[in-house]
Amino acid sequence: MRDNKGLLPSRRQILKAAGLAAGAAAAPMLTPGRAFAATYPERPIRIIVPFAPAGPTDIMARIVGQSLGDALGGNVIVENRPGASGNIGIGYVAHAEADGYTLLVVSSAYVVNPSLFARIPYDPSKDFAPITELGTTPNMIVVSPTLGINSIAELFARAKAKPDELNYASPGAGTTPHLSAELLKIVGQVQITHVPFSGAAPAIQALLAGTTQMAVAALPAALPFVQSGEIKALALTGERRWNDLPTVPTMIELGYKDFIAETAQFFFAPAKTPPDIVTRLATKTMQVLKQPEVIAQLHANGYDVAADGPDALRKYVESQVPKWRDVIARAGIKPV
Repeated sequence: MRDNKGLLPSRRQILKAAGLAAGAAAAPMLTPGRAFAATYPERPIRIIVPFAPAGPTDIMARIVGQSLGDALGGNVIVENRPGASGNIGIGYVAHAEADGYTLLVVSSAYVVNPSLFARIPYDPSKDFAPITELGTTPNMIVVSPTLGINSIAELFARAKAKPDELNYASPGAGTTPHLSAELLKIVGQVQITHVPFSGAAPAIQALLAGTTQMAVAALPAALPFVQSGEIKALALTGERRWNDLPTVPTMIELGYKDFIAETAQFFFAPAKTPPDIVTRLATKTMQVLKQPEVIAQLHANGYDVAADGPDALRKYVESQVPKWRDVIARAGIKPV
């Protein structure tokens, strides 16, 4: 009979193996992503904002980030990395370690820049994992009360009768207000001269001073002056009217189908972030966006909450990149 040295397991070996197998069966089966998610976050999370402090994107990131830190049981830090119309900060996060600790809050520049620049440091469809859209604010088409124009129809009639007379201020070339105005010119088949400024505030000040006859700006910048009567709002470019401006119609209401040109804010992680961490971030962020105090803060800053999750954001990006590519091409804006 052959002995069991090296050939048959001993009783002790059998019992030991059985014990290990039982222990393995009792232990939870954690994939690397789930193991990370179970303990995430273990250190502060950085939200990169690719624009200067105190702007709309920065305000959005700080409002959401503070409550998100509480919801996750960790610390969330907002870090500004401005430059190149947002491309510097976006590119930084695209190539950051995909561990859930470096995230991105970014505006509609994310979907516009691929058509404005010949080269950008990110691929909008491949380099990021969508978490959720955060909020949207419409752009507003406003004029000086002294211009004697009270509607979009009157604006188009004046522009056609005197094509060299009107000009408009915007917060800068390539911004969604600028592109909203270019879309307005396309649908109205009119020519209105663009006068770019370095931000929404100087664009509105130029209108107030009479330097320009009209302006297109994000709602938060123009709202106080519309409410005071210093400037007149002709239309909004969002999906619906704004609660604080019940008499101002949308372009859609005026008969311009699909004229939606909002400034949106998005929340992304680098593309290879573990799916369970992305899911946790999305779940907690959407919970935060349903808190009444957060909704109130965002509305006070001119935002409607948008919290539809990763799939909705992915589809939104897929629709917006070609939309703005078409507007930019039809407006004759050349990539730089």
